[in-house]
Amino acid sequence: MKLGLTTALASFLLLAGCGTSESGGSGSSEDGKKTYKVGITQIVEHPSLDAATKGFKKALEDKGLNVEFDEQNAQNDQNNSQSIANNFVGDNVDLIFANSTPSALSSLNATKDIPIVFTSVTDPVAGGLVKSMEEPGGNITGTTDTHPDAIPNTVKFIADNFEGKRIGMIYNSGEQNSVAQVELVEKATKGTDLKVVKSSVSTSAEVKQAAESLVGKVDFFYIITDNTVVSALESVIGVASDKDIPLFVGELDSVKRGGFAAYGFDYNDIGYEAGEMAAKILTGEAKVNELPVQYPQNLKLEINKKAAEEMGIEIKEEWKKDAEIIE
Repeated sequence: MKLGLTTALASFLLLAGCGTSESGGSGSSEDGKKTYKVGITQIVEHPSLDAATKGFKKALEDKGLNVEFDEQNAQNDQNNSQSIANNFVGDNVDLIFANSTPSALSSLNATKDIPIVFTSVTDPVAGGLVKSMEEPGGNITGTTDTHPDAIPNTVKFIADNFEGKRIGMIYNSGEQNSVAQVELVEKATKGTDLKVVKSSVSTSAEVKQAAESLVGKVDFFYIITDNTVVSALESVIGVASDKDIPLFVGELDSVKRGGFAAYGFDYNDIGYEAGEMAAKILTGEAKVNELPVQYPQNLKLEINKKAAEEMGIEIKEEWKKDAEIIE
């Protein structure tokens, strides 16, 4: 299908408005060191992904590399994501940093030659990005945002501490990242009395209605690291607070925004780890297919005291032994 002139112009303007460039020069800098061109593609703006991008850039800075960043945001549009990746290939960047599963898939579709380092990807193997975690193969590797214990620990916490049985999950079924996590939650509920009640959305605008549709049908909300839903998390927080429904979330930034609790880690850290991998690739210290995919470190339980009060949850004394309570 050919894109009409008006649509093509609109897409161009949208992409032009979603990118930033930080130039460290071209070719060689004033100090004689090589300057690398790195394209950053991120599927949507929200605190966790933003933190990962910040960590990635900081790692390259700490390594003392001169880097010219071309930073683009797809505004949660897969067509934009693919156009961004194609443009990076056309610009012959030295490396692509893909922040999210959709961004990584777009980048891999665009090139099999330029090194790609991803982060914020839940299941790189099931998503078709790498052959295995230990030996990714091809031109792509990175860091995953799935700690093996995060979802099982969350489900166990619910089962051990609450009387309700129905976990409401809102997610975008078009995101492989999200489908994989929902399946992990369903797997974790086996052997318990818990049951997953699903509601799928396609856009962030549908999130509030989906949350409202689950009222009366669920005892908890569990919002995983779904880019579509997390970008509209305040809609779910509002419903959860109004209806006294505990809201469990998939990462710590969502706890700070008003989720009740999460087992998580700092996304800045996995972005930083991805940046360290990128530095090795750019300087020739390692080839992209030699670097195993890295898991996040330092999993912890975090509870939002204010959110607990608004959702009618009493914080138990025993929780304080293992959890970090934030105001």
